[in-house]
Amino acid sequence: MTAQAMASLSREVLEDAVVDRAPIGLAEVISEAALQTRVDRKFLLTPEEFTALSERLGDQFKIMEIDGLRTFRYESVYFDTEDFEQYRAHRQGRRRRYKVRSRTYADTGLSMFEIKTKGLRGATVKHRVEQAPEQAGELSEENREFLDQVLASEYGEEAPPLSAVLDSTYTRATFVNPIDGERVTCDVELNYANDEKQIAGPDLIVVETKSADGRGVSDRALAELGIREVSMSKYCIGIALLHPQLPANRWSRLLAQRFGTRHGPVSHPTRPWSMVRS
Repeated sequence: MTAQAMASLSREVLEDAVVDRAPIGLAEVISEAALQTRVDRKFLLTPEEFTALSERLGDQFKIMEIDGLRTFRYESVYFDTEDFEQYRAHRQGRRRRYKVRSRTYADTGLSMFEIKTKGLRGATVKHRVEQAPEQAGELSEENREFLDQVLASEYGEEAPPLSAVLDSTYTRATFVNPIDGERVTCDVELNYANDEKQIAGPDLIVVETKSADGRGVSDRALAELGIREVSMSKYCIGIALLHPQLPANRWSRLLAQRFGTRHGPVSHPTRPWSMVRS
C-alpha cells in the first residue's frame, strides 16, 4: 500500500464516525462547551482504535457542523524566537511557557491570533483575538500588543522578538458533549512545513480531550480501551521533525515509534496552503 493510500485511511474512518451523528452548531458549542480554561489530554490512535472510541462515546456526543460541513481544514502558523525559546521551554517542562500562533479556518476564512498559556495546576488558558486572514503569517503590531498584554498579565514579562517558524495543516472534526461541557478534537492528515521543507505525519488520529478536570466521558472511554495519554505538542513535534539538530529527548520515543524517525519523510514542494509567506 502506498503512503498516500495509507494516509487516507484515518480520514476515511473519521468521515465514517461523523456522518450519522446528531449535529451541533457553532453558536451552541460556544455557549455550552467553549472551554477557554481547561485540561487538555492528547492521544495518538490508529484508525481501528479510533473506530472503537467513536462507538464508545455514544449518542451524548454530537458533531460540530457549520454550513453543512463536519470536517474542517485548519492552517496554523507558529511563532518563536530565533533560538526556539518556547520549544526549549516545552522540552524542559518549564511551568512558565506558552505557545503563540495564528490559526485560520480554511473552510470559512475566519482567522484568529492565539496565545496558549499554562495556568494553575497545569490547566491550559487560551487567549485569542480575531484578525484578517492576510495577517496570519506575520506578527502584526496589534497582535504584538495583545501578546505583550497577555504575558504581562500571566507572567509579568514582555514578549521577546518572535517570527514565524512553522506552518502546519490538518483536517479536524470536533465531538461535543454539551451536557458536561466536554469536547474531543480529532485531527488527521497532519503536515508540517517551514521555508526549506515539508513533512507529512503518520496515518494516525491525534485525539485531544478537553474537559474541566481531565476526567471526562471521553477520558474514561480511552482508559477502558487501554489507550494511554501521550506527552505531545503538535508544535514541538513539528519543530523536532523539521530541525533534527535540536534536542528532542522528551519526545524521542514517540518520534521513533509513531513518526518513524526524527527526520520523517521529507519533500521539498511549494507549500499549497494560504499562509505561505512572501
